[in-house]
Amino acid sequence: MTVFVVPEPTAPSGGHTYDLRLARALGLGRTQVPGSWPRPDADARAYLERLLAGLPDGSTVLLDGLVACGVPEVVLPRAGRLRIVVLVHLPLADETGLDPAEAADLQARERAVLRGAAAVIATGAAAARDLAARHGLAGVAVAPPGVDPAPEADPGDGTRLLCVASPTPRKGHDLLFAALDRVRDLPWTCSCPGLSADGGGAWAARVRAAARSLGDRVALPGPLTGTDLDTAYATADLLVLPTRAETYGMVVTEALARAVPVLATDVGGVPEALGRDPAGARPGLLVPPEDPGALARALRLWLTDPPLRERLRSSARRRRTDLTGWDETARSVSAVLDREGTP
Repeated sequence: MTVFVVPEPTAPSGGHTYDLRLARALGLGRTQVPGSWPRPDADARAYLERLLAGLPDGSTVLLDGLVACGVPEVVLPRAGRLRIVVLVHLPLADETGLDPAEAADLQARERAVLRGAAAVIATGAAAARDLAARHGLAGVAVAPPGVDPAPEADPGDGTRLLCVASPTPRKGHDLLFAALDRVRDLPWTCSCPGLSADGGGAWAARVRAAARSLGDRVALPGPLTGTDLDTAYATADLLVLPTRAETYGMVVTEALARAVPVLATDVGGVPEALGRDPAGARPGLLVPPEDPGALARALRLWLTDPPLRERLRSSARRRRTDLTGWDETARSVSAVLDREGTP
């Protein structure tokens, strides 16, 4: 018996999308647990305790790391009779904006859970190496996200920028808008699915003010899914991802599936997601994190150099042929779930 336990989604995110698509590819249901993970209240913690207590001995439990890693006191007492496998989307301490004490506590909790698990799965090779090094793990399995085939986007004049990201400090909207302010003299528009025109707390309000200072060239359509998100990709010339931390970067491969080049920060698993085409060329540009000046220079290069744009588009067209689907992700996870034994 295998049970897949995930946090109850409250908004679209890469982690929730990964869990949903993996479950479909594996033919598993998802048991969603309510609560504010990884810091659940007493009711959410009790819900997870009852769920795990009710599973038969020897069951395999695939736990989303957002649920598992913050509550070792709930997970570890069951690790002897259940086979606990933890799927880590992002190390808890890597979320931007944590104070040092909270980050240290979350890291210690995560370390305890991962060391006590039967197996750990990361969503990229760089993320797996990082988890193994920071927690002293003997081995971490790798199951990169898949991507669905999609029609190639119609290339435009290069001015249509797209940033698909949740409205959190980690995603770096503030860096993007600071960079765009430095290229005001050039023609461009930028759509930011995930960031809404209202709501979202103090951080969203701050970056929304920065976006509004740029006028109607920046669109804030809020979270997009399905055909609306497909349309956003299909009408983009360049995906921009100014993230501060990323274990992989699913939006990168979603853009490449449509032959849309990428400008992103060189962090975590982003270079892995961007990859290289069969000729060895990158289908995009990488810049240092936390550097709006470097981001602005790369944007200016993209917007003013037609031959560069065409080279990157050609590379993206070649790269899209190498992308793998969710069936490959499921095979990687199945190989872990099918192993016998407990810690």
